[in-house]
Amino acid sequence: MTRDFLKDERGATSIEYAVIAAMIFFAILGSLSLIAPQLNIVFNNAEAGLTPTP
Repeated sequence: MTRDFLKDERGATSIEYAVIAAMIFFAILGSLSLIAPQLNIVFNNAEAGLTPTP
């Protein structure tokens, strides 16, 4: 029974997928923190273009 449990690799793929998903998440999070200042400028310019002038 113990040997069968140690040889069973059915759950390994789900753990691998979770690790891959976590790596993708942190890569996206890191890239967003790098481009956040530029996105802030773009959205501020868009907001300024949408507000009516008095």
